[in-house]
Amino acid sequence: MQFDFSKIDTGNTAWVLASAALVLLMTPGLAFFYGGMVRVKNVLGMLMQNYVAIGIVSVLWVLVGYSLAFGGSGFGGFAGNLHQFGLGHMNEQVAGYQGPLAQTIPPLVFVAFQLMFAVITPALITGATADRLKFGAYCVFIAVWLVLVYAPIAHWVFSPEGWLFQKGAEDFAGGTVVHANAGAAGLAVALVLGKRLGWKKDPMRPHNLPFTLLGAGLLWFGWFGFNAGSALGANNLAGYAFVNTNTATAAAMLGWIVVEKLRDGKCTTLGAASGAVAGLVAITPAAGFVSPVGSIFLGFIAGALCSLAVLLKYKLGYDDALDVVGVHLVGGVAGALLIGFFGTKTVGGANGIFYGGGVHLLGIQAEAVGAAVGYSFVATLVIAKVIDLVMGLRITPDQEREGMDLVLHGETAYEMGGTGGGTFTGAHATPGALSVGRHTTAGV
Repeated sequence: MQFDFSKIDTGNTAWVLASAALVLLMTPGLAFFYGGMVRVKNVLGMLMQNYVAIGIVSVLWVLVGYSLAFGGSGFGGFAGNLHQFGLGHMNEQVAGYQGPLAQTIPPLVFVAFQLMFAVITPALITGATADRLKFGAYCVFIAVWLVLVYAPIAHWVFSPEGWLFQKGAEDFAGGTVVHANAGAAGLAVALVLGKRLGWKKDPMRPHNLPFTLLGAGLLWFGWFGFNAGSALGANNLAGYAFVNTNTATAAAMLGWIVVEKLRDGKCTTLGAASGAVAGLVAITPAAGFVSPVGSIFLGFIAGALCSLAVLLKYKLGYDDALDVVGVHLVGGVAGALLIGFFGTKTVGGANGIFYGGGVHLLGIQAEAVGAAVGYSFVATLVIAKVIDLVMGLRITPDQEREGMDLVLHGETAYEMGGTGGGTFTGAHATPGALSVGRHTTAGV
């Protein structure tokens, strides 16, 4: 169907473009959030992995990513077709969108907005693989992963042509497509990589918690574009998504530090930052489907749940360095499922259990979560195994001891020359007991 450019709403278009810029800011925010939590010898390696995701995904999105995610159904319904390869046919309406907003923003603006979601999703995975992933292998991985994992799941859930969308699965801004997907993928890659040297034995403290709090603040700010922008218009639904995003994030931060206080005796800055991100993750699928009061309950539950979930890695023995599983997988799944309880037609979507809708919506949400998480984990495991066999995923033990910054990038994050000369890499930091935020043992 041809797009009618005479019906463009400049207010909606401006809002979605501004929202896209806000979402892009989230990836540098994520880089600082993660970068502050790694050891000083690996901070540039973490920042570089996040920044290069912008470059690789931006190019691939123009070539094939967008068409595979939002093109008309192809490949037996597995993904979109290649009709819009290289962003061709941008004079056509986005496939399947027939609603009142379908003709108010140009297709190319929708492309730009969705690009930013595609950028941050593989960047989220880097938290699980911190301190030990080869840079070249990571670049190959995210290119393959975008095409074979992200684009198909985005098609299933976000595109009106997708099978989960047509079943009625609700994911306002990416709880399943972005967060549960990245969390499952992060677990798969972490299992292929294996544990960091000295995990649970050596102290692996966050090297710069102010960086982490700065990153969390940038994420919180950018997330208003992530969620409120997903209304695709400057309208009442965007207002609900904005208020719900802030409210759930605040409640989740409180939920996390309450659990932390009861469990560890202290409320930490790392806990506050982590709780806020857990709330942002959980409200993402629900921002346009729950009431502000519902977002308080959803956020508090998610914050408390994620605070408990991050300790699973010590019990189950997987080295998820920066808790992508505990925050993004658990938070994304929780947010998607809680729509089945707190969803209300007065905002958008269908009624959940607490609004007289019965268990029907919860069943659909569970199916969407199961499909996205299951496919992401298995497909990512295969991709990571193949790349590991072909070129190796992990740096050598000697390189890991030296640090990714010098070995992979020939740089150090901080030049501490002064009068004494030399560069401090943090390789000989004095060991000590770790009791910071969610990382209550030596496992940052």
